[in-house]
Amino acid sequence: MVLIRPIAVLLVLLAVALLFSQFTRLSVGHGDTTKPLPAEKINLALRRTAHQLLTQAGDTTSRIRPAQQLAPTLFQIRLDRPFAYKTLPALLQQSMQRQGIERPYDVSLLDCRNGELQLGYSLLDFREDGTVPCADRQQVSGCYTLRVSFDTPTPARHTATDRLGWLAGFLLLGSACVLWTSAAKPPASDVTATNIRVDVGQTSFCLINQSVIVAGQSSELTYREAKLLNLFIQHPNQLLERTFILKAVWEDEGIIVGRSVDVFVSRLRKLLQPDASLRIVTIHGVGYRLEVIDPKDRLAS
Repeated sequence: MVLIRPIAVLLVLLAVALLFSQFTRLSVGHGDTTKPLPAEKINLALRRTAHQLLTQAGDTTSRIRPAQQLAPTLFQIRLDRPFAYKTLPALLQQSMQRQGIERPYDVSLLDCRNGELQLGYSLLDFREDGTVPCADRQQVSGCYTLRVSFDTPTPARHTATDRLGWLAGFLLLGSACVLWTSAAKPPASDVTATNIRVDVGQTSFCLINQSVIVAGQSSELTYREAKLLNLFIQHPNQLLERTFILKAVWEDEGIIVGRSVDVFVSRLRKLLQPDASLRIVTIHGVGYRLEVIDPKDRLAS
């Protein structure tokens, strides 16, 4: 038992050294992140995507409008009729690849009449499992604005060796944490025990393991999902403004995205749905609030 904590310290030092070397390789290998996006190629990619979407919808005659560049990393194109949304992610990514555009992006589908967000997803989500949230949702008649926001700076392209290095670093940190905690031997009611796993309603969340158990159903979370859920749980029944969420979840990575917060909130809502005591409420134009409902209040209502 005497050697446990020195071993844990050694594992932390090894993990820090390994992760630092990975970060150094990441910084050196991406010196062109400030390079302007090829607007003409993005225009062609968006117009090709719009053409294929309308063709699938049976429209082969409507004029395809040019794409608009609203900002250095923000582009949009208008479609004057509904289309098969579930085919959009694959078509758009194929069009981007044909133009040699590799930078990750977020997609928002807006009602062109009032600018209200209808659907959206992140390319990173699509790359994980080939699907996006609300893929089978039906669209109402009307016109739509397809908006694409590119990440700045460009996230790293990891090789298999890079991924193994990151994984080994985090495994060393996790092992050190387990050793240090076991050496302390805290009682079950000790505050240090509650810092590892947090229970709210019928939900049990572990930030370290990036996992959540909701009404007995266990799910693995992505890094950003875990950070966002932790932020909500640390501020129950409090209104969190969008700007605060973006800074807390994304800014420490050097990346501030736009509509991705809506997509990630949608995914958390789906995960928390089995727990009737928790719900994430949208405060339009302001932000979100995690409402924790007391069981007595549910019975009274």
